[in-house]
Amino acid sequence: MPNHLQSETSPYLLQHTENPVDWYPWGSEALDLAREQNKPILLSIGYSACHWCHMMAQESFENPEVAAVMNEHFINIKVDREERPDIDQIYQAAHFWLNRSNGGWPLTLFLTAEQKPFFGGTYFPVKPRHGLPGFLDLLPQVAKIYHSRGDAIAEQNKKLLELMDLSLPTKPSQHWPLSAEPLQEAIKALESNFDAKYGGFGQAPKFFHPSELAFCLQYYVTTHDTKILNMVTHTLSRMAHGGVFDQLGGGFFRYSTDNHWGIPHFEKMLYDNALLLHLYATVWRTTGNTSFQRIAVKTAEWVLREMQSSAPQNSGFYSSLDADSAHEEGKFYVWDRLQIEDQLSNDEYAIVKTYYGGLRNPPNFEEKSWHLEITQSLEQVAREAGTSPEIVHDLIASAQQKLLALREQRIRPDCDKKILTSWNALMIKGLATAGRIFKQENWINSAVEASDFIRAQLWRDNRLVATFKDGKAHLNAYLDDYAYLLDALLELMQTQFRAADLSFAIELADVLLEQFEDPKAGGFFFTSHDHETLIHRPKPVQDNATPSGNGIAAITLQRLGYFLGETRYLTAAEKTLQLFYPSLSLQPDKYASLLTALKEHIEPPIVVVLRGEAITAQSWQWAIQDRFPGAIVLNLSGELVGLPGCLIKALPADNTRNSVTAQVCKADSCLPDISDLQELLHICEDQGKITFPK
Repeated sequence: MPNHLQSETSPYLLQHTENPVDWYPWGSEALDLAREQNKPILLSIGYSACHWCHMMAQESFENPEVAAVMNEHFINIKVDREERPDIDQIYQAAHFWLNRSNGGWPLTLFLTAEQKPFFGGTYFPVKPRHGLPGFLDLLPQVAKIYHSRGDAIAEQNKKLLELMDLSLPTKPSQHWPLSAEPLQEAIKALESNFDAKYGGFGQAPKFFHPSELAFCLQYYVTTHDTKILNMVTHTLSRMAHGGVFDQLGGGFFRYSTDNHWGIPHFEKMLYDNALLLHLYATVWRTTGNTSFQRIAVKTAEWVLREMQSSAPQNSGFYSSLDADSAHEEGKFYVWDRLQIEDQLSNDEYAIVKTYYGGLRNPPNFEEKSWHLEITQSLEQVAREAGTSPEIVHDLIASAQQKLLALREQRIRPDCDKKILTSWNALMIKGLATAGRIFKQENWINSAVEASDFIRAQLWRDNRLVATFKDGKAHLNAYLDDYAYLLDALLELMQTQFRAADLSFAIELADVLLEQFEDPKAGGFFFTSHDHETLIHRPKPVQDNATPSGNGIAAITLQRLGYFLGETRYLTAAEKTLQLFYPSLSLQPDKYASLLTALKEHIEPPIVVVLRGEAITAQSWQWAIQDRFPGAIVLNLSGELVGLPGCLIKALPADNTRNSVTAQVCKADSCLPDISDLQELLHICEDQGKITFPK
C-alpha cells in the first residue's frame, strides 16, 4: 500500500511512495503522531539525484524486513533537502555537533518527539560493512536508548541546542571600521589552499568553489594581479578539459572524485551549471580565451535543451539529472572503447583516441569503462597526427555528433522536474550575463521567460513560494529565494531593462527587510519571521556549493541602494557587514560573497544610466561593460514609464539623431550628463580608479 507521500510534489519523496516503510512528509501529522505514540522520529533527508540515497533506499527502505522494524519503533519522516533546506541546514549542523564530522546525503537522524536530534549518521548499509554498523541491527538499539535513557538524551539535547545557538553571531559591541584587510587576507588564504598543478582548492573530492573563483576574478579586475587571474583561469581550464564536464552533451557534473577533475560524481545540478555559466562568461570577457567561450556555449545549450520546461505557461528550469541510470552510477555517460571505435571512421577514431587520451590507457572508471576527458589540445593532436588544427577540429566535431547520437539511445538518467525559485534565479542570472556578453538573444529570452514565470506562478500575495511542480506552487520561500532572485533581476536589468523588473526587485528587497532581517543584531535569518517554528533559526553566511544568502542579500541591497539612492537598503547591507565582520576577519576565505559586499561598500561600483536612442545606447552599453566589467549599466531606452523618481529624466533633446546621454554616479554623487562616448569612457576610467589595495 502507498504510504503518506503520494500527494507530495517532490520527485524524491514520490520515489519512496511504494516503499514498505510508512513514510510521512515533514508536517504536523507526523510530529503529532510521534508525541501521541511516544515514539522517536527517524528523519531521512536526501534528494532525487543522489546516488547514495538510492543505495540506501534499495538496500533498506525497499526491504520489508527493515521496513517492519522502522514501522514498529519509529515515526518515519522523509524530507527532500532541496524543497526544505531549512530542515536540512538544522540537522546537518546537528550531525556535525553530535559526531564532530560533516554530514551529507542521505542524512539519517533520530529525533525526539520534540524534533531534537540525539543520534545519527549519513548512509548506513543494511548489514555491517566498511566499519559502518548495520541499519537492521542499529534500529532496535536506538529505540531502546530512546525509551531507557530519556534524562541523558534531554541533557544532551540541551547542550546541543546551546551550541547551535552559540553559532549565531551576536550584535557587535562596537562599530567596526570596515577595511580592505579581509580582502587581502582572503587572497592569501586562497593562494595557500590552491592546487597549482590541477587547479581548484583543496584535495579530492574536489568541488568547484564558484564563489571563491568569482571573488578572485573581481580582485584581479581591481588590482591587475596576474597571479590571482591565473588561479581562476588554470582552474577553469582544467575543469573544462576534465571528465567533470560532459564533453559530449555539455554541462558540469556535481564534483570530481579525484584531484585532476577526471572522474565525477555523475549527477548534474542546475545550481552548479548556473554559477559556472556566469563564471566562464565573465572570465572570457576578461581574457578572450576561446576555450572558455566554448564551455559557456555548450553549458547554455545543454540547459536550454534539457533543463528548461517546455510545458505551456511554464518556462522554469528543472533541478537536476540523476547520477544513475538503469540502477548504475554513470552508466549513461561512460563507454566501452570498442563501441567508440565501431561508431567512428578510422580517421575520426585516430584523432579521438589521442584527444581523449584516456582511450589509449586502461579503463578509468571502475576498471571496466572509459569516461571521456581531454588530455591534449587541438594543436598537440594536430602535430602528432601531422595535420592541421582545423582538420582535427572538424574530425572531433563529427565524432562527437556520432557518439552523442549513440548515447541518446541509452536509458537516460531521471530528471527532477521540480522548479526551485532559488536555483532558477541563479540560472536566470547566468543566462542573462552570458547572453549579454556573447550577444545571444535566445539565452536572454530564456532568462526573461523564466523570470516572468516565477513572477506569475511563484509570487503570491507579495510573497515568494519555494517550489513548483505539476501546476502546484507551495512552501514558504527562504532567504536564498529572495536574495538570489533580487540578484538575478539586477543582472537582467543590465541586459534588457524593463521597469517591471525594477518594480519586482524593489518588492523583493522590501520583503527581505520586513521578513528576514534581524532588526536588532543585523543580518538575515534563513527563514522568514512568520515561518514554521523549528528547533533552531540559522543565519548562514559561509559560501558552500551555492553562495551565502546573507552575502548575496548584502551585495544586492547595496547595489540597489546605490542606484536608487535608498538608504534603507544601504543601512541593512552595512549592518550585515558589521555583524559578520569579526568572522570575516578570522577566516575571510570562507565568505567570498560577503567579501564582494565589503569590497563594494569600501569602493562603490560605478553606476551608469543611459537614456536615448535604443541602438546607439546599446552600443554604448557594450563598450562600457567590455572596458569596465565592474560597472552597473542600465540602458533605460524605451522604458521610461513608472520608474522611481531618481531614474526619471528627460530624453536628449536631439533624440532624432541617435542621441544618447549618460549619467555616471558613484555612491551618492552623480556627474552632469555626458553626451559623448569617448568622454564617457574616460570618465568611467577615472571614476573607477581604486584606492585599495596597493
